[in-house]
Amino acid sequence: MTAFLTTNPLAVFALLLGLSVVVPPLVRRLGLPDLVGLLVAGVLIGPHGLGWLRAEGEVVRLFSDLGVVYLLFIAGLEIDLAEFARIRQRSFRFGLLTFVLPLLTGLLLGLGFGYSLLASVLLGSILSSHTPLGYPIVRSYGEVREESVVVAIGGTIFTDLAALVLLALCMGLHRGEASALDLVGLPLRVALFGALVLLLIRRIGRPLVRRSVNNDTQLFVAVLMALFLASLGAELAGVEKIVGAFLAGLAVNGVLPEGRVKEQVIFVGAALFIPIFFISLGLLLNLPAFASTLISSPFALLLITGLVGAKGLASWWAGRFYGYTGPQMLTLWSLSIPQVAATLAATFVGYRGGLLDETVLNSVLALMVVTATLGPYLTAVAMPRLGRAKAARLNAAASGGGTRALARRALRVLVPVSNPDTEAPLLQLAHLLMGGDADQPGELLPLAVVSPRQAEAGAQSLTALAGAMARARGLLQRAEAISRPWQVPCRSLLRVDQDLAGGIALVAVEQASDLVLMGLNPPSPLGRWLFGDLVDATCRQAPCPVVVAHLPRPPEELRRLLVPIKDLTAGAMEQVQLAQRLALALGGEITLLHLHDPRLSRVARQELVAELQQWQPSASAVPLEVVLQSHQGVESAIVAASHSHDLVILRSQRRLVAGLPIPASDRTSRLLRRLTGPVLVISDPLH
Repeated sequence: MTAFLTTNPLAVFALLLGLSVVVPPLVRRLGLPDLVGLLVAGVLIGPHGLGWLRAEGEVVRLFSDLGVVYLLFIAGLEIDLAEFARIRQRSFRFGLLTFVLPLLTGLLLGLGFGYSLLASVLLGSILSSHTPLGYPIVRSYGEVREESVVVAIGGTIFTDLAALVLLALCMGLHRGEASALDLVGLPLRVALFGALVLLLIRRIGRPLVRRSVNNDTQLFVAVLMALFLASLGAELAGVEKIVGAFLAGLAVNGVLPEGRVKEQVIFVGAALFIPIFFISLGLLLNLPAFASTLISSPFALLLITGLVGAKGLASWWAGRFYGYTGPQMLTLWSLSIPQVAATLAATFVGYRGGLLDETVLNSVLALMVVTATLGPYLTAVAMPRLGRAKAARLNAAASGGGTRALARRALRVLVPVSNPDTEAPLLQLAHLLMGGDADQPGELLPLAVVSPRQAEAGAQSLTALAGAMARARGLLQRAEAISRPWQVPCRSLLRVDQDLAGGIALVAVEQASDLVLMGLNPPSPLGRWLFGDLVDATCRQAPCPVVVAHLPRPPEELRRLLVPIKDLTAGAMEQVQLAQRLALALGGEITLLHLHDPRLSRVARQELVAELQQWQPSASAVPLEVVLQSHQGVESAIVAASHSHDLVILRSQRRLVAGLPIPASDRTSRLLRRLTGPVLVISDPLH
């Protein structure tokens, strides 16, 4: 096998690609981050496991470089520039803290173990940089615009720039090639390069976007060209390529609008290159040497604990100064711990140049493995806590006298219609969800989207398109007739768009819709929408929540509503509010079902019940029962409870795990296949 892979680059690529597809779903079942599973896979096939691949291989090195470049590019591409501009000073201050404290730690540690001043400074600069490996997990929870995340990612550019400038200066002084002028010249050269990247991409990109509005391929290639030229230019300017990639992401972010091209750019790199990069990190790990270094070398242990402690102190200090909560401080810490790209580059340069010895090299490799595992793990811990903290703030802001107030804001509900059989139930459900006070009844927006692709190519294409338009107008007229007895504002919309999902999403933006309500065609299996059909594509692009309805019974019969919730988060509160709107309109009742671990203490269970009861609007408005149940199987318990209820309201955690688009959790997918009665699934927007 090893010989075959050595002589066959295509086989190497196929193996890496296969692992990047197979491993994440498997480790997700174990409750571990995808990144950890990819690292373990790299160890198994690496030179210290099965021996199939080596990190020095040309194919592995190529895709590893592309992966780390893409990782920083996507981080820059998805930063909310308005938010980043607002808190750029906070990003700079945090970057300064998380740079200086580890730098001092490495300097003192190096001097304490007898290394030269230059070697000690280089060691400190190695510790001061960071690569936010947990960022894909942040994206999976939809928290890319959380302030602590933006501060941490923004601090990356400062730490990596400063660390790599120090690397260049240390190596120049060590070789006798650097002068006093270089101490000033190199930072100026880096600053000039950054300004040039931002200026050129924006100057060239804006007219290119306008000219390429109907040419996605040209725009896609131009974005990739900007990424790789900026990465190459960074190396020519004397800094690491990841700095150029991050700057390119920021510049492209300010030029490229939201849409298919941006999705394609993210998908190609995140689904292909980033997982291979994490596998390549596992190839570097020698488990026996790693264990020996940790056990026998106090230097390695002090290096790891010093780095983790210094990053933690910087995060705590910045968090206290900015008034952050515990989960926000944990987010800062988790994103600034991993030492990967710049760390690896600086260590190898220093080792080959003679400034660092083998002890430092092995210790840094151990540091990389520990932090590359610990950082994403802490990020995965921090994200649910962030959600719970937001829910608590929301609950406190919207509560009165200890009881949660029922939100009765009128909604503008967009209802895409395409099937006459499901049109009436969907519109009736939308009418029930519109809610609102008497003077604000909301608005019903039936929408028909016609794609020219529905017409066959050739002489009959215009005739086929005209027929599709006529059918769409018929559906909209029927929608207006259905809604007329309700005496609510109803405005039908007709749109022609090549992309059905994109057309729906754009109309949702244009009409400032609060909710998109979609149905499932009866012939389709219930779980099909999770794996790439029209509804899935709409959920990924829509700017507002999307509710997907499976209604084998008329909506007016749905009186007993079951709402299973996992954590006390803002998303769970959204489920409850959806149920409250329906129950209030129908005179129904709600059961909140929280399935807890059998080991949960009695005090903790009482606290959960008290918190959930605060979500009840009032004793007279909507009857709400809180049920806490010890479980061994979550799905079976929900299915069993559904038999005594008319409707189950679920929430889909739409994720981009490790950059891979995962429409919903595996548990939600399995539940949808098992539930036979009416189901609503609410999906939050990804952006």
